[in-house]
Amino acid sequence: MAVSDSYLAFVLEQLEGVPRVATKRMFGGVGIYSDGAFFAVMDNDTLFFKVDDDLRPQYRAAKMTAFAPMPGKPAMEGYYQVPPRVLEDADELARWAKQSVALSAKQPSRKKPAKEKPAKKKKR
Repeated sequence: MAVSDSYLAFVLEQLEGVPRVATKRMFGGVGIYSDGAFFAVMDNDTLFFKVDDDLRPQYRAAKMTAFAPMPGKPAMEGYYQVPPRVLEDADELARWAKQSVALSAKQPSRKKPAKEKPAKKKKR
């Protein structure tokens, strides 16, 4: 798993139509956020957008595959490869990305809330 600096720079340039994009390297890949919403992942110089049952058919119609980060393990049906024709067209890419951002933004975070620490007792 790896993402080259040149591929990352290209994708970020293409995503200029998406507001406040940020990236975070993780497990050899790169996670992509817009306004804090995690909507895409890059791995092996391939871009994958978050999908649901409504968005998945447009990716399958383009014969794209689900994100499969571990060989021999089932693919993650929640992320699909962005079609090359979409990646090459910045305006079209922004439209597809915004669908995934909206999807991500409406789903609750999976992070568990931090446990409250009990107040320390004062020593007398």
